[in-house]
Amino acid sequence: MNIIKVTSFIFGCAFAFFVTQSAQGSDVPQFPAGDSNPPVTSAQTSGASGRAFPPLGPLPPAAIPAYNPQTRAKIDLGKKLYFDPRLSGNNWISCATCHNPSLGFADGLPRMLGGPTSKEGGRNSPTIINCAYNEFQFWDGRAATLEEQALGPIQNPNEMFETLDNVVRKLSGIPDYVTAFKEVFGTGVTADGIAMAIAAFERTIVFANSPFDRYMQGDVNAMSESAKRGMELFNAKAECIKCHNGPNFTDNKFHNIGVPADGPLKEDLGRYSVTKNDADKGAFKTPTLRNITESAPYMHNGFFPTLFEVVQFYNGGGGRSENKSPDIHALNLTGQEVNDLIEFMKALTGELVQITYDATPLVYPNLPKGF
Repeated sequence: MNIIKVTSFIFGCAFAFFVTQSAQGSDVPQFPAGDSNPPVTSAQTSGASGRAFPPLGPLPPAAIPAYNPQTRAKIDLGKKLYFDPRLSGNNWISCATCHNPSLGFADGLPRMLGGPTSKEGGRNSPTIINCAYNEFQFWDGRAATLEEQALGPIQNPNEMFETLDNVVRKLSGIPDYVTAFKEVFGTGVTADGIAMAIAAFERTIVFANSPFDRYMQGDVNAMSESAKRGMELFNAKAECIKCHNGPNFTDNKFHNIGVPADGPLKEDLGRYSVTKNDADKGAFKTPTLRNITESAPYMHNGFFPTLFEVVQFYNGGGGRSENKSPDIHALNLTGQEVNDLIEFMKALTGELVQITYDATPLVYPNLPKGF
């Protein structure tokens, strides 16, 4: 991406507005106890427009589907699968390639690289942090569950470019995988088992206990004064609460905000490709803002390298689009207000409450003998 291009675009829009490898802990997220009366403001539930929104606050335990209950053995199997490049056609791309723990469970690139020639794709690799709370998966919401999502990239010729039959064949030739699937599912290696194990592992990637969470639980010193001002702006003048609401800071809906086209796709219709509803043209899923500082660049196509540029994009009223959401308009934030809003988003960075990873750059683990 041409950084000069991005910067000039942002300032063109906004000049007038001043500018962590081992699983540990229980299978259900355990959150710290807090004050039963956190410092919630009225703006957190109503927003600047007076409309009611799901309130911000600490995350509840993630819902686990009855058809795929969490077990330690299943999570451990899913973890091995997540890091195993043999799920790809050339045996070197794993789930962790695009969703790397060292890069906020994303890949740090504007757009993913995949396929047999590592070709640039059209979309940014979204983080899987707190994906257990998503109502839809992928930027366009084409998968309703994590189980469905887990098998998509394996079969995509532009991502892992493998077939499910061939993955099952390869894993069935590895004795320890055969034993593990028998223990967990009572069957041999199956595509459904692969999906359920990976999904079970991904549901443990829950980040919480951020400065924001501690503040909401009664620790008035957990956030800086700038971040506190930023939270007020988030809920009021900046209008972020309209889409980034609820404990996971997303409404789980789809919006067109006019993000400019970038990369190999000259046009990306987003949610429309799934629903064929004209109102969904150019609309993409609202991402979580938790740990947002770790998963740059931003937007469905990675157009913006920094949070500053994202905020200025909104400050200037978003981009041009015939189908742009009516909620997107100029905000008139001052330079100090922009900084305060960013400080609040920094305060949303928490810690992995169930699984920890080494802070060193990710290298594929040496799989146990037999795997």
